[in-house]
Amino acid sequence: MKAFVTGGSGFLGRNLIHALVARGDSVTALARSLAAMETVRKLGAEPQAGDLVDVAAMQSGMAGAEVVFHCAAKVDDWGDPAEFHRVNVEGTAHVIEAARAAGVRRLVHVSTEAVLADGSPIHDADETRPRASRPVGLYPATKGEAEAVALAANGKGLEVVVVRPRLIWGAGDTAVLPKILEVMRKGQFAWIGGGGYLTSSCHVRNVCEGALLAAERGRPGEIYFLTDGAPVEFRQFITAMARSQGVEPGERKIPRSLVYALASVCEFIWRAFRLKGGPPVSRTAVLLAGEQVTVNDAKARRELGYKGQVTREAGLAEMTAT
Repeated sequence: MKAFVTGGSGFLGRNLIHALVARGDSVTALARSLAAMETVRKLGAEPQAGDLVDVAAMQSGMAGAEVVFHCAAKVDDWGDPAEFHRVNVEGTAHVIEAARAAGVRRLVHVSTEAVLADGSPIHDADETRPRASRPVGLYPATKGEAEAVALAANGKGLEVVVVRPRLIWGAGDTAVLPKILEVMRKGQFAWIGGGGYLTSSCHVRNVCEGALLAAERGRPGEIYFLTDGAPVEFRQFITAMARSQGVEPGERKIPRSLVYALASVCEFIWRAFRLKGGPPVSRTAVLLAGEQVTVNDAKARRELGYKGQVTREAGLAEMTAT
């Protein structure tokens, strides 16, 4: 088939393009810079110059495509609210507009478990749990809005399927792990609440497996969580990833109640005084990485035939080797 990918030069996008090309699909990927164009070209995809604002460019790149994979998003836990809305919410609406104009049959929207983040526990959550009505943080809020926009677009010739991976990881990660390693190398890392709680995770190639299955078998208008299987202790998992890169996380601990209060104060100060950069810690980070977050992917395994074929052991071994 012919596919169109947004966010093609990002961590997930690169792996998705590789998976599509490997099975013989024709791929066009949106690229907003010369470097991004070169990246997707080396992966075997045809770059389409433009960004999520440029509906005409996306429509041109989607010509003849059967499926669109919308992977692009602003994933930081702090930043300009207008930028978050422009990229995550308006960008999704523009992708949908372009897909309809190009006559695309199916859109796979990559969402996140963060759309549930309202301050209450996320323990073994499945797709019946509603999105947060009062999300905590710009990323959960705008990704929740984007998911709502995507699902509302299902119908009238466009089939929309949503996948929600939790904690995407793997060799070549340019999003989450580099930020954690930077803090560890500076000696500023501490385990929130000791880090002994459980977390779900999803290796990047497992995300690709789930996205491809959603394109083929997903029921229009449905949501599917994707994980590596059984949860793992957060501290154990992050330590293993850090050590694969030659970094020791250390033993420092900080009470969760203290760090959440600190995050609330820091966010207030940063907003009130419009300070540059981001606060040292955010409430979003505490909610998604400082307590148990586990989701249930039984629906994807039952309806899509999803398996999550890359084990944590294999993924960590690959990270160590690279």
